[in-house]
Order: sequence, then structure tokens, then C-alpha cells
Amino acid sequence: MTTHSPQLSTGEIYHVYNRTIGKEDVFVSRRNLSKFIEIINYYRFNQSFRLSKFLSLPYQIQQEILLSRENKKPIVEIFAFSFMPNHFHFLIKQNKNKGIAYFISNIENSFAKYYNLKFNRVGGLFQSSFKAKHIQTTEQFIHVSRYIHLNPVTSKLIEFERLTNYPWTSFSWYVNGNNNMFILKEYILNHFKLIERYIKFVKNQANYQRTLKEIRNLLLD
Repeated sequence: MTTHSPQLSTGEIYHVYNRTIGKEDVFVSRRNLSKFIEIINYYRFNQSFRLSKFLSLPYQIQQEILLSRENKKPIVEIFAFSFMPNHFHFLIKQNKNKGIAYFISNIENSFAKYYNLKFNRVGGLFQSSFKAKHIQTTEQFIHVSRYIHLNPVTSKLIEFERLTNYPWTSFSWYVNGNNNMFILKEYILNHFKLIERYIKFVKNQANYQRTLKEIRNLLLD
């Protein structure tokens, strides 16, 4: 699949999202979730070869490759994510020209190959063009992080009380620091000093965001 992307500026932050073709539910099992996170962690850096090739290498060589990238800057920095059954959201910064497009293309292609092989499926999995909204202010940055983290609550997949341990968003990585693999939390938490304040900030909007979605759905009907 070729990802057609908007023109994004290096050094800027975006809310990036895309959904599956035909709204097919793909992020529903822990195994699929773990695989997608593995893919994201790998492709947030420039890579010389595909993840499938990397995983076929001897363990020692894999570790040498991972060690060699520790002093390299990733092509994207990720501040928040949410994986809904048929779409994903990222709050993400582009560090390299066309870095977000490269990152999204690689993670979508890699996951599609894994998913198609697993379920004896053929063809593209994600829509060909992802969407991106430019984050222009600190206030937008913080509020979009909340919007992304509340997605499963807004869609009534879970109640807010489960969000702190819900693995399909990075909110649990904020609350349970030992789970964090690549989320840059300090950019958001520096505005709250205490994690409890950020939890309260997210929770305060939960009911409103859910009600707003219901109103929008009603208008669309």
C-alpha cells in the first residue's frame, strides 16, 4: 500500500489519524496490539531493512542494531496514541523531512502484512491517505492529548475508571511509568507537575466529550 500524505513541516507537531478500509476491526486482540506496538517502536527510527528481516537475524545482531540507534534521533517523536478497533490516533512530532509519512507508511504496511498472513487475507488494510491536523499552540497540544486518550471512553468501549489500565491508549503509560516504551511524557506532564493533576484534567472532560459525540451522531442521523 502506498500512503498518500499531506505536506507536513519538520519540527512541527500533528494529530495524525487513519482508519481501516471498510472500518474493519483489527485492534481488538492483545496479540495484534503487541505486534502494532512492536512495529511502531521499530519504525520510529530510520531503518535499513524491514522488521521481518530484522526479526530473522540472530539475537546478538538484533541487539547490536538496537544499541546503535540509541544515540540517533528518531524520525518522529510520539506524545500520545489511541488504537480504536478500526482506527488509530497519534500526537506526533516530525523530526525529519517526510518523517511522519515514512513512519505511517511503514507501520501500516508492516501491520497489514502481519494481519493478512495471520488471517489469510489479501489487499490493503488502511485507507490510502492518513489525516493530519497541525498543532499550533501549547493549549491545543494538551487538549488533543486528552481527546486522544479519551477516545475509548467517548465511544463507550470502556468507562473512565478502566482507562488507567487500558492498554490501547498511552494514558496507561502516563499513569504506570514502567510500561512506557517510547512515549515522551514530560512535554505534557511539565504542565501539570503531578500525574494526578493530568488524570483529573482528562477525567473532567470525559462526560462532555461523550455527550458531544452523541449530539454529533444525532445530527448526522
